[in-house]
Amino acid sequence: MSGRRSYSPMQWARRICQGVFLCLFLYLVMLARWNSDEPSPLLALFFDFDPLVAVATWLSTHTLAAGSLLSLITIGVTLLLGRVFCGWVCPLGTVHHLMTWLGHRGRRPRAREARSPWQRLKYLLVAGLLVMALFGAHWVGVVDPLSLFYRSMTAFGVPAAHYMVEDSATSVYRADPKVGDWHVTSVTEPVYEFFRDRVFVTKRQGFQGSSLIAALFVLILALNLVRPRFWCRYVCPLGGGLGLLSQRPALRLENNADLCNNCGLCARNCPAAAQPDQPGQWLKTECFACWNCVASCKQGALRFTLASPVKKPAAGKMDFSRRAAMGAVAGGVAALTGFRQTPLAQGKVFEPSLIRPPGALPEREFLQRCIQCGMCMRACPTNALQPCALEAGVEGVWTPRIVPKIGYCMYECNLCGQVCPTGAIAPLSLEEKKTVKMGLAVFDKNRCLPHSYGRNCIICEEHCPLPKKAIFFVEQEVTLPSGEKTVVKQPQVDPDLCTGCGICEWSCVFKDKAAINVVSANESRNPDNVAILGNMYF
Repeated sequence: MSGRRSYSPMQWARRICQGVFLCLFLYLVMLARWNSDEPSPLLALFFDFDPLVAVATWLSTHTLAAGSLLSLITIGVTLLLGRVFCGWVCPLGTVHHLMTWLGHRGRRPRAREARSPWQRLKYLLVAGLLVMALFGAHWVGVVDPLSLFYRSMTAFGVPAAHYMVEDSATSVYRADPKVGDWHVTSVTEPVYEFFRDRVFVTKRQGFQGSSLIAALFVLILALNLVRPRFWCRYVCPLGGGLGLLSQRPALRLENNADLCNNCGLCARNCPAAAQPDQPGQWLKTECFACWNCVASCKQGALRFTLASPVKKPAAGKMDFSRRAAMGAVAGGVAALTGFRQTPLAQGKVFEPSLIRPPGALPEREFLQRCIQCGMCMRACPTNALQPCALEAGVEGVWTPRIVPKIGYCMYECNLCGQVCPTGAIAPLSLEEKKTVKMGLAVFDKNRCLPHSYGRNCIICEEHCPLPKKAIFFVEQEVTLPSGEKTVVKQPQVDPDLCTGCGICEWSCVFKDKAAINVVSANESRNPDNVAILGNMYF
C-alpha cells in the first residue's frame, strides 16, 4: 500500500477517547464541590483504576480498599494490549500530548529520535517507590500522574480559572463599557452567571503553597518542548509500572522491511521513542499504542496486529544493569531512612500546627495511605484543609491539615472521610465525627480583649458549635486605665469538650494573629499527644 494517508480511524478513535477521559477527570474534580451533602461514589474512579496506588497501598498497609480492585482491570488490559492506558486513558498523558502538539506545531519536523538510556529512569523510580512503600513510606502520590494532576487542579488550576472568570467579569461590570446603547455586560453577565451557578457553584478556594505546586506542574508541561511527552517518557512511575507489565502484549507493531524505505517519519511522530522504524527492535514497554507511526507511514509498512501472548514478540528491550536495579533499591531505602530520622517522624516531638482532619488515622498509618491527591481539600466546604509544607516532615509533604485561620471544620460535615480514595481519613458517620477531637483551643491572654484589655468580647463563645459550649466565661474584676473598676467576662476553654474544630480561631476579631489558637494537643488519634489535663483550664 502506498500513498499518503490523510487520516487514521484508530488515531481519531484514540483522540476521542483521550478527550472523553480528560473531560471525565475534570468533571469529577468539579463534582467534589457540587455534591456537598452526599458525595458521588465516582469521585475516586480514576484512583481506583490506578494499579500503582493499589500496589503501593497494599505494600505499605497490607490492606486494600474495595474500590482498588478495579485496578486489576487496568493490569489485565495492560498485559493484553500494552501501555494503552498511557496513550488512550491517562488524563495527564492527554495534556502532555496536547502540549507536545501545540509546542511543535508550525516548527520544522523533529529529527528522528533514538531511544535514550534515560528512559530507564521511570522503571528505577517505580522500583524505589515500591521499596519505600514496602517499609511503610507511601510517597507514590507525590509523582503518581493522577494524584499529581488532581492536586494541581485542586490547588491551582480550578481556583485560578475561578479567579479569572470572577475578576474579569467584575472589572467589566464596574467599568460598564458600552457601544452606543449596547452594554458589554449584556454578554459578560450571562456568561459569568453560567460559570457561577453551573461550574464553580461555591466560593473560590485558596491554598497555601499553591505557587510551588503550580510551578512544578507548569515545568512538567514545559518539558514537552524539550522532548515529546517528556514526563511519560522519562519520569512517570505509573508508566514505568505499566511498562514492566507489557513484556508480552497481544497487540504488537509489525514493520515490513520489504516495504519500509527508512524515511524516519514514524520515528519522528512517535511520542515515546519506541523505535517503530527499526524492524525487530520495537520497544513494546515504551509504546503507547497511539497509532501515530501507522498513520504517518506513507508506504503502509507498519501495522498493529494481535498475536498470542505466549509467543515472545520480536522486539527490542530496555537494558537494565544489576547495578542500576540495586541503586534504585538503595535509593528507596536511603530516602526512607532520611524521612525517619527527624524527631517528628520518631514521635519524640509533635508539631502544634499539624491538625489533621477528623477521622485521620494515627500519623504513621495516615502517611502509609495518603496519596496527596487533594480530594479532601477540594471537597472541604470551608477551605480549612490545606496542603502541608514541612509541618509533617518531607514524608508528609502535600498531605492535608486544618489551618483554622483560613477555615474551620464544619460541625455538620464529614465529607473529607467520605471522599478519601485510600482510607487515610476514615469514613466516619456524622455522629462519630462530632465526637472526634482534632486538637485543642488555647487562649493567648496577651491578645484576648477581655484578658488583656478589659473589654468584653464573646465572639469565640458565640461561634462554638457544640451543644454544650466548649468555651465558658469567668467573671473577673479588672481596673481600667482611668482607674475605674469593672467586671468583664473572661473566656476559658473546657478541654473535655473542645474538639479543635477551629471556628473560634477563624472568627476571632484579631485578623492578623488570633487571640485563640488551635493546636494539635489532645487529638483523639494520638494518645501520646494528649496532655494530662484533669480539671485545669486554658
